Amino acid sequence: MKPRIGVTASSRSGWRIFPLVAFNIWLAGGKAVKWVTAGDVDIDAVHGVIIGGGDDISPDLYGGELVTSARLDPERDALEQNIARIAFEDGTPILGICRGSQMLNITLGGTLNQDAYSTYESRKYRTILPRKRVRLEPERRLSTICGPQEMRVNALHSQAVDTLGEGLAVAARDEGGMIQAIERVRDPFAIGVQWHPEHLFYARRQRSIFRALVTAARAYRESRAQLAHVDAEGISP
Repeated sequence: MKPRIGVTASSRSGWRIFPLVAFNIWLAGGKAVKWVTAGDVDIDAVHGVIIGGGDDISPDLYGGELVTSARLDPERDALEQNIARIAFEDGTPILGICRGSQMLNITLGGTLNQDAYSTYESRKYRTILPRKRVRLEPERRLSTICGPQEMRVNALHSQAVDTLGEGLAVAARDEGGMIQAIERVRDPFAIGVQWHPEHLFYARRQRSIFRALVTAARAYRESRAQLAHVDAEGISP
C-alpha cells in the first residue's frame, strides 16, 4: 500500500493546486488525500502531511503587526496550525510549502517577517518559473536530499520566516539572505520550503523533496526512525 499523504488546500485555489501536489506525491510513490475543511481531516488515516501554499498567515498567530496588503484566511490558519501541532505531537512527517513552511515555524514558536522584501536586499519575483537563486546550507538534510549546488526556484511569497521555531534550523537562503527553507533537526521529519516545488515536477531536485516526505511517511507507517530512513535513501536519482 502506498503511504497516504494528507494535503491541505485553499478553498479558493485548491482545485488547481491540489492536482499538481497529488501528481508529485504519486511520482514519489505515495497517494494524496485532499483536506480543505476540518471535516476532511483525519490524521490517523494518513502517514504524512503537506501544509500547502496560499494566503498570508495572520500576525495574530505570532504577535506580529498587520500589513495592509496582506490577504488573510483565519479559518485556514486555525485548521492548519491544529494539523501541524497534532502532526508534531504524533510524530507524523510533514512538508510545508510556502505559507506551509511559515506555518511549521509558527507552530513551533517562531515568527514571520510580514514584509520580507523591505528587510532583505533580495530581488522580488512573482512567478512559477525557476528564476530565484537559493543557496542550500551545507550539512543540512535538504542539501543531502537535493544535492548541495545552488538551486533555481520559483517565488510567490511576500512573508518569510524571521525567528526560528524550536528545533528548527535554516536549510536555505536566497542571495539577499532571506530564509528560503527550514528543517527540523530531529524526528519527526519536517521540512519547509518557501518556493513551490509542485510546479517544478520536471526538475529532479524538486521531485526529491516529495520523495523524501514519502520515504519518511513509509518509515512512520513502519514505526522506524524517519530521518535515518531518509538519509539512507540519499539523493533522488
